[in-house]
Amino acid sequence: MNKVLGNRFIGGSCVCRRLCSTRTVRYPAAPQATPVMLSQSDTVTDRSRFHNNNNGFLSLSQHLCSPRMSHQKWFSSRVGGAMNVFDRTMKRKQKNWASLLQDTDKYDYLRDEVGSRVADRVYDIARTFPLALDVGCGRNHIAEHLNKDIVERLFLTDISENVLKLKKETDIPTHRVMADEEFLPFSDNTFDLVISSMSLHWINDLPGAFRQIHQVLKPDGVFIGAMVGGETLYELRCSLQLAELEREGGFAPHVSPYTAVTDLGNLMGQAGFTMLTVDMDEIQVHYPGMLDVMKDLQGMGESNCAWNRKSMLHRDTMLAAAAIYQEMYGHEDGSVPATFEILYMIGWKPHDSQAKPARRGSGNVSFGELGQLSQPASTERSKRQ
Repeated sequence: MNKVLGNRFIGGSCVCRRLCSTRTVRYPAAPQATPVMLSQSDTVTDRSRFHNNNNGFLSLSQHLCSPRMSHQKWFSSRVGGAMNVFDRTMKRKQKNWASLLQDTDKYDYLRDEVGSRVADRVYDIARTFPLALDVGCGRNHIAEHLNKDIVERLFLTDISENVLKLKKETDIPTHRVMADEEFLPFSDNTFDLVISSMSLHWINDLPGAFRQIHQVLKPDGVFIGAMVGGETLYELRCSLQLAELEREGGFAPHVSPYTAVTDLGNLMGQAGFTMLTVDMDEIQVHYPGMLDVMKDLQGMGESNCAWNRKSMLHRDTMLAAAAIYQEMYGHEDGSVPATFEILYMIGWKPHDSQAKPARRGSGNVSFGELGQLSQPASTERSKRQ
């Protein structure tokens, strides 16, 4: 499926052409906000479930918030057991800064494309979802492709309050909740559907995130998500490594580590999901040069936020990497490709009504006899001839 988005073409084979402008940027200070907030501008079906706080927002009451432990206690009890790979504060700053760009909408081409493909998977399920949750919603990239006949009510969560303010319009009644994807502030068995697109690859504790999504789903609820896979931006990764080896005698990681598709099914199975479906797409976008790739990643809020990232790239290294990128991967027209491996996942929370595999040993035909089942039919056809 090729889709024209502004001046880019996205699909299996596509070309992007855009002029590059320079801009001096400075990250704003990290926001100080409560972990759960709901904007007053949103429609609340039952306001008795919410109460005002001192910040002028509506906070979720105990109806949706988990009563088992506070956010601070939950964080302190879990942080010791999770790998701390990404700087979540830096990721919030990156997303807040990207949302303040005047032309921020022109960097949404990849998120919109992946969001539409996640929405297609929602439409494949022949049912209506009364209450749904979008984890790491961004600017509403999935919900803009859905309608209220499929999802009757939707909660949007994101780590960045600026992104939530810029959500795209949809006819589905929505409620914006600022929350970290690693700590979902909802009670168990709350949602009929949980969706997520282009957010979970920045999670430190991905198995824990899957367990939380499983917990907030109702029995027979479904989780449909998409995240970046391990082969994403391999062109950029190789070019920077080769350039640093040549110019500096060693290299540092400049592209974040991503989950491999072979691990995704195991992680979801360990979280308790059943009837798993995992598939993969490769979306390739063509840019005028390597610097345009890095500029668009920054505009998307997708810059590297790993703790071991290198804070600065030397000018000579950048020029060498751009030349290597062009030489190794460039096309005859001068453009260069950037490959995004997108992993899609579907998992269900168990319920008694779901189909279950037959009991082990209950089969009455062995695999050795399968080849003989078609022999009578083939023999009969040969006699007719």
